[in-house]
Amino acid sequence: MYAIVRSGGRQHKVAVGDVLEIDKVEAKAGDSVALTPLMLVDGEKITADATKLAKVSVSAEVIAETKGPKIHILKYKNKTGYKKRQGHRQRYTQVKVTGIES
Repeated sequence: MYAIVRSGGRQHKVAVGDVLEIDKVEAKAGDSVALTPLMLVDGEKITADATKLAKVSVSAEVIAETKGPKIHILKYKNKTGYKKRQGHRQRYTQVKVTGIES
């Protein structure tokens, strides 16, 4: 059994025991987090109806806070002396899926 869940504008395919990185969630390590299911696949049976998915719950446990790779942004305009350098490092929350109940 696996589910497609939405988190932070992205969709992830998860099963019980999977560890994944989602956009940062305000929770400490060891806390439980509920993920929103979009689709549930149980063998040959596929559930995508919103009314049936309202009864489905996907729970996950927060493992740690992590960071993604550093991204370097450089803006440059020729002959004007304009240069702008910027960096970004996305923050993620690492979670482990503990249960999918339908």
